[in-house]
Amino acid sequence: MIFPVIKTLSSFSRASLIKITLFNIALAISFISLLVYGFTSLGINYMAIETSWINSLLEWLLGGVLGIAGWFMLPTLIVLISGLFQEHIIYRTEQAFYPERMRKEKPALWPDLLHDLRFTAWAIFLNILILPLYFFGIGFILSILLNSYFLGREFFTTAAGYHLGKPQAQNLLSNNKISAYIGGLMITLLTLTPVVNLLVPVIAVVWMVHVYHGLQKLNSA
Repeated sequence: MIFPVIKTLSSFSRASLIKITLFNIALAISFISLLVYGFTSLGINYMAIETSWINSLLEWLLGGVLGIAGWFMLPTLIVLISGLFQEHIIYRTEQAFYPERMRKEKPALWPDLLHDLRFTAWAIFLNILILPLYFFGIGFILSILLNSYFLGREFFTTAAGYHLGKPQAQNLLSNNKISAYIGGLMITLLTLTPVVNLLVPVIAVVWMVHVYHGLQKLNSA
């Protein structure tokens, strides 16, 4: 099992990822804020009440509920947020740590947009399905397990597929499920950690790049 904590942390400075990270932070905050505002406004329009103070109270309550729900569903949005610069993050990380294994092609901007949108929609749908289970005390655990699986698989195949292509990346995943799942668990838990979660779109990609190259080194030894 590959567990590249030190390499992942050092990548921010060594691979010059600070600017990309700051942009991802701004993107994540904007994205979540727009979602909460949009759903709150939509909900208030459907629950319009003539008494203004009741309207204001409902708006605050609905905003709070959606904010909390959005917080726990934030892992499902990580792939979409990180997708914009994922190849640039991989390129810079490999340039700093694995220059001899770099791909010849230059990184592209948001190379898998449609895939990222489909993945995010499917992940959100599944997370919505388990929302009622929060009332029984098991929703939170199921959410972590579900998102750890999805994020581990997705970011692993992203890092490996950058070199091997998605079909071969899936084959590599099938032989290294523990490393991928542990990575997904780390990503999910960090996503639920205040402040740190803003760094996760970059951390997730960097982590799996180091996992992939660590596995390649073990396989070639």
